[in-house]
Amino acid sequence: MATKMRNQIFELKKEVIDMGHLALDMLDESMKALTNQDVELAKKTEKKKHKIREFDDDIEAKALKIIALYQPMAIDLRRLATILKIITYLTRIGRYGKDIASVVEELSNKPYPAPFVNLQHMWEHVRRMIIATLKAFEESDIKYLEDLGSKDDEVDKMRWSIFRECITYMMEDPKSITPCAFFSMIARYLERCGDHACKIAEKVHYMVTGNHIEIS
Repeated sequence: MATKMRNQIFELKKEVIDMGHLALDMLDESMKALTNQDVELAKKTEKKKHKIREFDDDIEAKALKIIALYQPMAIDLRRLATILKIITYLTRIGRYGKDIASVVEELSNKPYPAPFVNLQHMWEHVRRMIIATLKAFEESDIKYLEDLGSKDDEVDKMRWSIFRECITYMMEDPKSITPCAFFSMIARYLERCGDHACKIAEKVHYMVTGNHIEIS
């Protein structure tokens, strides 16, 4: 019975990884759509919100069923508890991808001021954080979580740097008000995605070691 349970948990972990890649793809596509002012790609990305919701509901139901049927203990229970937490954070990451995609049409005919370059750099940084946490979960290896706290600090600094730069541009040129307002908002979304990556990392660390940590 223990072998059957662990096989089901292993399959469930694979579904979580698939969900993680979907959330990451939604962010990738939304930023690509924003970069290229591609309204059609943005619309396709927005529609994926239903798929991320389905993943969340399905994985939660399966995890609870395993707990009810097998009453797991120790690391098996930690794995399931981690899965139940992670899917919430992945859903939120995916939703931020949808939210970014939703502003692409508004900006599709407007030239981008300089702060957009730093926004792209911020996204690349956050993307690496999310990939690292997914890898740590997939391989049950906390080595991928090294320096995640300092990386999150860098993301926070980038967010405020973009905000200040946007304020400067908006004061100098009224035409930059709309794009810069959206850039400031998107920078906040990306910062939250970095925070969610840190929360996933905390749960993965607990899953592997049995010890709680705080990454901030």
